[in-house]
Amino acid sequence: MYLRALFFFIFLSTAISGCHWYGYLNDPNVKVQQDDPYLYIATGSNFDTVVAQLERRGILKNTKGFVWVAKQKSYPESIKPGRYKLIDGMTNNALVNLLKSGKQTPVQVSFHYVRSIPQLAGKIAKKLEVDSISLVQAMCNPDILTLRGLNEETCELLYIPNTYEFYWNTGADAFVKRMAKEYDAFWTEERKQKAATIPLTPAEVGILASIVMAEQSVHKSEWKRIAGLYINRLKKGMLLQSDPTVIFAHGNTSIKRVLHHHLEIDSPYNTYKYEGLPPGPIMIPEPDAIDAVLNYEKHNFLYMCAKEDFSGHHSFAVTLQEHNRNATRYQRALDKNGIK
Repeated sequence: MYLRALFFFIFLSTAISGCHWYGYLNDPNVKVQQDDPYLYIATGSNFDTVVAQLERRGILKNTKGFVWVAKQKSYPESIKPGRYKLIDGMTNNALVNLLKSGKQTPVQVSFHYVRSIPQLAGKIAKKLEVDSISLVQAMCNPDILTLRGLNEETCELLYIPNTYEFYWNTGADAFVKRMAKEYDAFWTEERKQKAATIPLTPAEVGILASIVMAEQSVHKSEWKRIAGLYINRLKKGMLLQSDPTVIFAHGNTSIKRVLHHHLEIDSPYNTYKYEGLPPGPIMIPEPDAIDAVLNYEKHNFLYMCAKEDFSGHHSFAVTLQEHNRNATRYQRALDKNGIK
């Protein structure tokens, strides 16, 4: 009688334990909000860190069950950093399998109309785990730049604006290497040949494209015409006389009206003082701006001035006399509206 009771107790205990184990594995145990379904596991995290984050966010209904399943599957010894998309109602088994597999959900990283490497690094750091300081330090890698005819002053040109997919835990060096591949893919033989016929190097095309963009930030339809105008001036050995380059030289984007005293600055970016293109871009050019230079409009225009109606369009001129008339109308409009 005693042995029968003992066997029954052992059987019941085993059955109860089995039910617990089965529940730990297969019962829904994950709670996530639809607007925040991602778990970010930082590089260098350990198992305790992961558990603490899951608890802090209230993702687990039963922490003990998750820990038991994780240990059965040896997850504590194989923590993989990254960005993981969780599904409401996941079981511990499914969650551990996901985290152990390292199958992340990529991050969409976009950048457009960026002015500098620090600004670009700041944008990227908001999307990826890497910090902006590490990115700035890695972004102008001389070995990568030299292979592409770039240098410290043209470093920005390595980064072609677009939308890219990255794993969240991508490091600074890996980011730069990926961007170098994208640069190589963008600069096809066809684009290189078009640049050579202008003739400009890819870096010079990028520099000119940055000026074109800065001159016309409203109506992209004018980009090819503006590119043609500057190419005409380059071929004639004329000063580019681009106001945005002067503003860049002053490092003051709040300048709305370039005046005579602004033109006195001694900087290689002052295209009123120095012939040819400046040594580097004044912003990171968009792909469309680069293509606008490569496919520039062929015409005889040498001068341009913003229209006096403030529409964002420009008046183009072949002669200095015609340009002066356009400029006078624009200056009067500025004075009339109190723009200094």
